[in-house]
Amino acid sequence: MVALFPPSMLDLKISAAIQSVQGPELDQVMKFISWFGAFPVPLFMCLLVSLLFYLFRLRREAGFLLLTLISGLISTVIKMLVNRPRPTANLVRIVEVAKQQSFPSGHMLFYTIFFGFLLILMWNLKQINTGLRVIIAMISVLLILLIPVSRIYLGAHWFTDVLGGFTLGIIYLYGLGFLYLKDSRPPL
Repeated sequence: MVALFPPSMLDLKISAAIQSVQGPELDQVMKFISWFGAFPVPLFMCLLVSLLFYLFRLRREAGFLLLTLISGLISTVIKMLVNRPRPTANLVRIVEVAKQQSFPSGHMLFYTIFFGFLLILMWNLKQINTGLRVIIAMISVLLILLIPVSRIYLGAHWFTDVLGGFTLGIIYLYGLGFLYLKDSRPPL
């Protein structure tokens, strides 16, 4: 649907609402929130976090974290298939020029899968210090909640792009979480 029709009234209204408050400091905050999803940052971040889990003898978790990188492949393939153009300067304020096509939001997809899986791990790995688990969980939730606002604020995506990225991310995260939790549940 997003490939066939121009931005919907909903897309335009949400972009206008989010971009109604702006300023140089807010521009920098929104760019920082999006930084974690700008290639090659996700690759290095995922490899580093996986290495940390591996070094702390959580090898299975490290392997599952590496599977979150598949979000890049999913995003690229769907972007090529849908071929939806990015928002343009005649419709929204463009703070950050983005490459590739618009649908789905690769940032939203990656944040949902990577930080969502970190949430699953922090909920289940009781051997990790509680304070550290809470901090990682809070940062993960905050980034998942703020990335759609950031991408729309920066003029990189429409609301339906981030909604699509979130939906695809939840589907993949559900499967990844199911596989991870399936083998870690005690037998009945």
